[in-house]
Amino acid sequence: MNLPTDRKYTKSHEWVKQEGDLFLVGITNDAQDQLGDLVFVGDAKVGETLKAGETAAVVESVKAASDIYAPVDGDIVEFNEALDSDPTLINQDAYANWIFKIKASDASQFDSLLNSDQYEA
Repeated sequence: MNLPTDRKYTKSHEWVKQEGDLFLVGITNDAQDQLGDLVFVGDAKVGETLKAGETAAVVESVKAASDIYAPVDGDIVEFNEALDSDPTLINQDAYANWIFKIKASDASQFDSLLNSDQYEA
């Protein structure tokens, strides 16, 4: 695997990249590969307050649907609108296309996520 080292990962195959006080969240290349061609990305509700591990969004492919989980406690502040019209952007480059941004209520939770080596293991 060739994982970017500028972000953290979850056991449920989300990647999380810190950008100031916000966290960009997407799915790993491994996850999109297992799902296949995506036909829908959405259900992220801007303004919703979530606890880490709660469902934040959904991705659907011709094969399956999968929940995307909040990696940290916080509020969803933005959904990547480009995915509305072209969900396959994630298939083209999973690490360049985030699904939602979350403003963490406790940014230190980011530190407990997996680094690239831990995720690969």
